[in-house]
Amino acid sequence: MGSASPSAMTAAYSLERANDLYLKNKVTDLFSLKGRVTVITGGARGIGLALAFAVAEVGSDVAILDILDEPHEHFELLQKDYGVKVKLYKTDITQYPVLKASCDAVVRDFGRIDSLICAAGICPDEPFLERDPGAVSRTFSINVLGSYYASQCAAAQMVKQEPTEANPRGGSILMIASIAAYQASKMQYLSDYCASKGAILSLVRELGVELAERGIRVNSISPGYMMTDMTLSISDTRPALAQVFVTEPPMRRMGDRTDLKGAAVYLLSNASAYTTGEDILITGGMHAGRTHLQ
Repeated sequence: MGSASPSAMTAAYSLERANDLYLKNKVTDLFSLKGRVTVITGGARGIGLALAFAVAEVGSDVAILDILDEPHEHFELLQKDYGVKVKLYKTDITQYPVLKASCDAVVRDFGRIDSLICAAGICPDEPFLERDPGAVSRTFSINVLGSYYASQCAAAQMVKQEPTEANPRGGSILMIASIAAYQASKMQYLSDYCASKGAILSLVRELGVELAERGIRVNSISPGYMMTDMTLSISDTRPALAQVFVTEPPMRRMGDRTDLKGAAVYLLSNASAYTTGEDILITGGMHAGRTHLQ
């Protein structure tokens, strides 16, 4: 078959002349996820669980994929307080056949997948010269391949499912990167974690371009120091590092997972309909610089 003529291509991508859509699209509607299904890897605790609450608060049903046998105690509140369907699936995101079976189960139970949040990850802290190859491989398997496999499973479903009023086409994928993809962390040795999160940024840009014509947007959030059960535990055992957490950001505090909720909803919803391949840094200003004040 020959290539399409210039006139045919022009017809296929003609300029939309409507210039008053901003009058019809209300902000409250743009940020709604009602009628949609959001899948979250690593959503049984930590940042993933906080973002599960975020999407539930704006109307999305929630399917959580996690390797944990038992979720955090707050998971029960998610199930009973928001009037949306919530279900937890035990899976292993590093094993594609296992993950694919879990995604198939989600589609059987929920009917579709409209959004994906890749929040599963680990952050080993050990000097580079002491890192064991097997441990490094595990970091990349979870942080990179897990996100890759989950995105592939979700995107494959997004392109073939029937349109709905809530989601006429495609979907949205949100990955969790890190400020560690941009700069080294003070008093921490995160070589494979930093490299894995740099890979996430590259993957987001590539998929943002590649999947755009399929109606799928792909973006990421790069948090700075965030307060979770894990970072609080680290702070208890390493008080000097706890001081880094609250003095390195110019805003002089750790981030709360609340600080990520609005950005996540924005990137999953129609509010960001013209945004793809983007990373939002939420670091208390640390990515911009330090004030060096005592």
